[in-house]
Amino acid sequence: MRWLLILLALALPARAEEVVLGLSKDTISISTDFDGSEILIYGAIKRETTIPEQPLHVIVAVAGPSLPVTVRRKERRFGIWINTDAAEVDAAPTFYAVATSGPWSEVISDTEDLRHRVSIPRAIRAVGTELRDTKNFTDALIRIRARGDQYQLLQGAVELRQQTLFNTAIRLPANLTEGAYPTRIFLTRDRKVISKFETVIDVQKVGLERWLFELSRNQPLVYGLMSLAIAIAAGWGASAAFRALRSG
Repeated sequence: MRWLLILLALALPARAEEVVLGLSKDTISISTDFDGSEILIYGAIKRETTIPEQPLHVIVAVAGPSLPVTVRRKERRFGIWINTDAAEVDAAPTFYAVATSGPWSEVISDTEDLRHRVSIPRAIRAVGTELRDTKNFTDALIRIRARGDQYQLLQGAVELRQQTLFNTAIRLPANLTEGAYPTRIFLTRDRKVISKFETVIDVQKVGLERWLFELSRNQPLVYGLMSLAIAIAAGWGASAAFRALRSG
C-alpha cells in the first residue's frame, strides 16, 4: 500500500506555476492615534516550465473577520424616516479589498468566482426570503461600506511585470476590526484559477486601546461606571468653562 501511494504521488504532475509571496508587514497594531495603514503585497511566480503564451493575471484579496449584520430599509412615512424592512446577513467581512492585474471581466469567470468566493458580493453570505430582496440589501451593504473604504474593488491595481513579478498596495482604514485577516493570491489564466496562495495578517489593539477593550469584555460593570464618570466629568468641565467665559 505504501509503495502504491508513492507511485501515485510521483505520477501526479507538479504545479506549473506557484506564488512566492512577501508582505511589507504581517501585523497591524491599533493604538489610540491609529488613522489607517497601507500594506505592500509583493511576490514572484515560480515556474517549472517556460511561460505559456496565454496571458497570466493576479488577484489579491484581503478580508477582515466576518460578522453577522442586519441591514434595514428606511422609508419616509408621514414626514419621518422609519425602518420598514430588514434582511439578515449571515456573515459579511468587516473589511474586504480585492485588487486585480486587469479588468474584472478578463481575470476570472463567474464560475471560478462562485467556487472561490473572490468578489465582494460572493464574500458575503446573506439569508433572505426572496433572492431579489436579498440582493438589494446586500448591494446596499456594499455601497455603505464602500463609501467608508471598508470594501474596495481595485481593478488594475496589481502591477505584473514580465509575467513573473507582481506587487500592489492595500489601504486599511482607521476603523479596523481586530482579528485575523486572511490574504489570498490567485493566479488565473484564460479566466480560470490555476494556483492559489493563502496567508494571514494579524490586526490587534495595543496600549490603551487593548486595555479598554479587555476591560469592556471582562469587567463590563467597571467599564460602564468608568465611562459614566468620564462623561459626567467632561460635562462638568464644559459647564465650568462656559461659566468662566460668561463671567469674564
